[in-house]
Amino acid sequence: MIKAITGTKDILPEQISEWKRLEKIVEEKMSCFNYKEIRTPTFEETSLFSRGIGEATDIVSKEMYTFTDRSKTSITLKPEMTASVVRAFIEHKLSKKQNLHKLYYISSMYRQERPQAGRLREFHQFGAEAIGSDNPMLDAEMIELAYDILKSFGLKNLEVKINSLGVPSERESYKSELKKYLSDKFDSLSEDSKKRFETNILRIFDSKDERDIEIMDGAPKILDFLSDESLEHFEKVKNYLTGIGIEFKVDQKLVRGLDYYTNTTFEIVSGSVGSQSALCGGGRYNLLIEQLGGPPTPATGFAAGMERILLACQNEGCSQEDKSSLDVYLVRMEPAKTSDVFKIAAELRNNNLKTELDYLSRSVKAQMREANRLKARFVLFVGGEEFEKGYVVLKNMESGEQEDVKQDNLDAIINRLNLK
Repeated sequence: MIKAITGTKDILPEQISEWKRLEKIVEEKMSCFNYKEIRTPTFEETSLFSRGIGEATDIVSKEMYTFTDRSKTSITLKPEMTASVVRAFIEHKLSKKQNLHKLYYISSMYRQERPQAGRLREFHQFGAEAIGSDNPMLDAEMIELAYDILKSFGLKNLEVKINSLGVPSERESYKSELKKYLSDKFDSLSEDSKKRFETNILRIFDSKDERDIEIMDGAPKILDFLSDESLEHFEKVKNYLTGIGIEFKVDQKLVRGLDYYTNTTFEIVSGSVGSQSALCGGGRYNLLIEQLGGPPTPATGFAAGMERILLACQNEGCSQEDKSSLDVYLVRMEPAKTSDVFKIAAELRNNNLKTELDYLSRSVKAQMREANRLKARFVLFVGGEEFEKGYVVLKNMESGEQEDVKQDNLDAIINRLNLK
């Protein structure tokens, strides 16, 4: 038997309603904040991600699904969305159309990671990108937007963490000091952290190794290396968040290994999903667009993992059961009325009524069981003595009331079914 590839997952019909609810909330909230949807291809040239994310990151060095196509071009299934959005921004010269672009997406991503709860190899994210302004108010808006969406799902066990990375020169000074601090502790680091010491030292803060965590607890703090200008930017972000009642924690370990980040970084974590606690994360990336060949353009954004959010909803008991139902189930009283049932169903569907009928030649009793299973609001009986007299019988499944309706008066049936 052929099974789904490891790290991928089928989303079955009974699970779809939760995904639809999540997507609807995302779309409604994005609209409230005036973000417009963007969709990019599933795959891009590999160089986009190696330049945009960085060769030294785990994503590029270990996790990307990369292959060579027939034209000998190196292609990668997108492991994240920001680089793709920026590529589209540059390619279509969006900077010439207006000064500020507020974009959002809902999309599949691909990383060959070790599968675990809330982390798959094909996974889904939604996120937002605001391109064209360095205003700290936009940093705060990104956090507000992400937080509002997560709260709208009913999640309560949330914590907002924020930090600032300043500008590249400040970060380089900090990295030099961090190397000095770790030089005499190098032998005690985990093997992964020893590699990161040379390639991407800030990623050591992401280590889950207990010894690494203990060592990094005593590391220099990045805020001590920021200029007055960078600190002022960060202070404004904090003040905006405080002003709208969003509580947060300054976490100086939240440093990001991606070189294009500047100033504000943030995560929103949940205590309801285990070790993979970050539901979303983001920050300001004023350097990326220029690095990818566009004009110098400030930007900020975030991405959120949909599987982790659904897991958190499940664990907190705020998932909603599928309450979708049929408008009407057509019960065929005898086989000879099959064509009549099929014709009536077509009429009802043409009037946008959710309609179902029996395709398995079942008894009337079995058809009624199916109508109940499908939560039909009404059952329409076609056949029997009433049909011979020119009527069909409409039954309200909630009240049990029945009424005879003339076969040639489908408008009366449609009107009753539309009274929801």
